Amino acid sequence: MSFNKSIVALVFTLIVGLMPQIGFAQASAPEATPAAAEPAPAAAPAPAPVPTVTKETVDNPYGLKALWAQGDFVAKGTLIILVIMSMGSWYILVTKLYESIKVGGEAKAARNGFFKASSIREGASKLKEGSAFRFIAETGIDAGEHHEGALTENIDRNTWVTMSVQRAVDEVQSRLQDGLAFLGTVGSTAPFIGLFGTVWGILNALTAIGIAGQASIDKVAGPVGESLLMTAIGLAVAVPAVLGYNWLVRRNKVTMDAVRSFAADVHGVLMGAKSVR
Repeated sequence: MSFNKSIVALVFTLIVGLMPQIGFAQASAPEATPAAAEPAPAAAPAPAPVPTVTKETVDNPYGLKALWAQGDFVAKGTLIILVIMSMGSWYILVTKLYESIKVGGEAKAARNGFFKASSIREGASKLKEGSAFRFIAETGIDAGEHHEGALTENIDRNTWVTMSVQRAVDEVQSRLQDGLAFLGTVGSTAPFIGLFGTVWGILNALTAIGIAGQASIDKVAGPVGESLLMTAIGLAVAVPAVLGYNWLVRRNKVTMDAVRSFAADVHGVLMGAKSVR
């Protein structure tokens, strides 16, 4: 009996001694679990380097500048001729356009004011000084008032006035057509001048390639391409000249119809007939 009590007392003592350790282990276990569950934060990935885009400027070794620098006196002379043709064409186009517009305005003023005057001399004085219509009117008036001379006596007054007015009309037409021959010449010859420059440039390029003994594409394409610029320049000079020529011819035809109509009316007034208008 006493032995059993001793065993019970020993077991009780062991239980009492282990209780603090079990409690401590249970208290520390929850603290260790979160620490083990939470992994260490990973380092943030470094941003990828942004590639720097650099725009490379490549100078074109072929072009007008190279053509002028490397061309001989024939190539440079051809370019100068084409430039002179182009400048002359545009000058004629601008000046003739201005002149045609001016004559059109003078025709309108002549229709509105000339035939409303009390006399033909007064009507002529109302026209703009230096205009084509005033020139025709004054020429007819002078022919009608001054029909004298040993030779002109053989021409009747009607024919003399008609001839004088017609000469004035022809002079106005000649003035309007000044420069059109140049436009026609440029339009017909500029492409062939450019073609001549192309043939000459290709000949020089092939000669240089044959001497160098290199027939690679970069040795052939550059000089030949520069030579072809001559043909392009010739066409650029010719096309505006041809279009301007055709347009001015059509516009001058309309203008001259108004001039001839006015001249016919002036002639009728001078001969004592009523104006057609």
